[in-house]
Parts: sequence; structure tokens; C-alpha cells
Amino acid sequence: MLKFVCMPELKEAMFYEKLPDNKVKCTLCPWFCKIAQGKVGICGVRQNIEGKLYSLIYAKVSSVAADPIEKKPLFHFYPGTKVLSLGTFGCNMRCGHCQNWQIAHVKLGQAKDPQLEYLPPENLVELAKQNNCQGIAWTYNEPIVWFEYSYEGAKLAKAAGLYTVWVTNGYVTFEALDTIAPYLDAFRVDVKGFNQDFYTKLAKIRDFKPVLEAAERAKKKWDMHVEIVTNIIPTMNDDEAQLKGIADWIVKKLGPETPWHVTRFMPYLEYSHLPPTPISTLEKARQIGLDAGLQFVYLGNVPGHKAENTYCPKCSKLLIKRVGYQTDLKNVAAGKCGFCGQDLGFRC
Repeated sequence: MLKFVCMPELKEAMFYEKLPDNKVKCTLCPWFCKIAQGKVGICGVRQNIEGKLYSLIYAKVSSVAADPIEKKPLFHFYPGTKVLSLGTFGCNMRCGHCQNWQIAHVKLGQAKDPQLEYLPPENLVELAKQNNCQGIAWTYNEPIVWFEYSYEGAKLAKAAGLYTVWVTNGYVTFEALDTIAPYLDAFRVDVKGFNQDFYTKLAKIRDFKPVLEAAERAKKKWDMHVEIVTNIIPTMNDDEAQLKGIADWIVKKLGPETPWHVTRFMPYLEYSHLPPTPISTLEKARQIGLDAGLQFVYLGNVPGHKAENTYCPKCSKLLIKRVGYQTDLKNVAAGKCGFCGQDLGFRC
């Protein structure tokens, strides 16, 4: 049983600078918002109150569930386990097709703030164990803007032997990433496309390079487990140049063992006029990834497709069969193929 206590709380932000005239500069993400007294930043949930920056969402949850880890999606990270998944409000992107726009596209600190439940970080470990979860994930909306809470929760989770996950758009500064990295095991990041025009149109950000750089740093400097997701939108990011760009970048910067999930877009919000992604387009993207040297390219939002499964890149044997979020571990032992011993790059 998931239980909460209603209790409002503000938390002073960890990453900001004070400016003249009671303004502040947030240094959590590459927007570097300059925020006047009483205003909030792009994310909508960090407010300047009398010259100090505060998180309006510390320990306040809009969504909580015990999910299969495959739902994140993470396919090579503790497969078959459950993860306590938490969301709040706010995001530092404004994607026009966001499935969780009701919680992501908000601005708090206004006259009629939505009611949130209070769940202190000290309760997370017990809640995870009560629900048979082996880890905790900050997800549903953007965990970067929930930094103070996920940071404190991740430290407690690691001390208790639980794994920790960010499901993120990756738009974070190195200063913030390096602060939480010692307590973060998995970095499941969206790479939405591979040119600036697309990112500006879809997500409304000015530069997508920090997304790539954060993923590279998470993997190389901090040895986090990284998986990449690209939601393929017809006419927008389904061209060969962008798909090959993403695949080549993953191989070169993250390694060929890094999973790439190419997922099916469904019409929504600003992009309701577009059709669902044809299966053939997803299969083309998968082949582009394999041709680039990736060992694992998965199709998402296509339940029952054989490309949901994990096959050994060396002996081609079926190792994990998936249908949606149902997982059948066939022959994986200590992160290696049980048939030929090939190291799969799993975290188990």
C-alpha cells in the first residue's frame, strides 16, 4: 500500500547564483535562467523568493508506481526486476508531443497550484522494499528539475543497496550531473533527433549538444549504465541522416554494446496531424543501427515484434524474450550469454 502525508515544503535550490536587483541565475541546466523576484524559470518549478532560488516540488509527487524496469525502457539493467517510479511536475523542455504534458508542462508558484502529495526521501527505501522493488527511478516528468529530491533519495537508496535510475532528457549541466553521479546507476536518456532545427522545433531548446555531452560523461566519467531512446516521428526525425547520426554517435561515444530503443510515435497534441510511425520505418532505423555497428537495437511500442527480444551478438541465440513489459530470461548468466559466454554489457 502506497501511503502519503499532505505537507507542503520549500527547499532552497542547490545550483544558482545571486545577481543584482534581487535576481538569481539558475545553473542546474543549460538554460541558465535569469529569474526575477517572484518568477519561475523555464521549468516552471524553481522560483525566486526574495533573492533566493527555491524548488517548489521538493518531496512532492504527482505519480508513483511499482513498474517493471523494462517500462523505462531499460533492457540491459537488472532485467525482470521492479522499480519504484516517481514523478512530480515540471520539465526544462517543451516537447510538442509529450505524453505526460499534464505534469510536465506546468508553472507553479501561481494562484491555483495543483495539489501534490508529500513523500519525504526518508520514506523511499521502505516504500520500495514494501513493493518488492530493487531500485528507485525518477521518471514520468523530468528528474533534472527535481534535483534536490532525487539527489537526497538516491544517496539513501544506494546506502540501502537499491539501484537508482534517472529517466531523463539529458539537458543538465556538468556541475549538477557530477554531484548526483556517485549515487546514480542508470541514465536512460532521450536523444530525440540529430540536428538543431529539429530539437528547436520539437523541444524548444537552443542547443542539443549538452544532451549528448551529458550522456557521454555519465558513461565515460561515471560508469553509469546508459541506454538511448529515440521516438521516431514521421517527416521530422525519420530521415537517414539523423538516424545514422545517432547510431554513429552511440557507437563512437558510448560503445557498440549500448542499447538503442527506436520507438513508435503515436499522434498527439501539436503533432496529431501526423500518422503513427510505420513499422517499416522502425525496422529501417534498426538496420541503420546494426549496420553502424550497434549490437542491440530494439523496437518500442510494437508489442510482439521480434526486435523486442535480446539476441547474443556473437552466437545469435535468443537470450531474453519480451512481449510488452513481460520478460522471459532464457539464458543470461552474470551479464553474459549463457550459450557462448559473450559479455553483453548488462548490469545485473
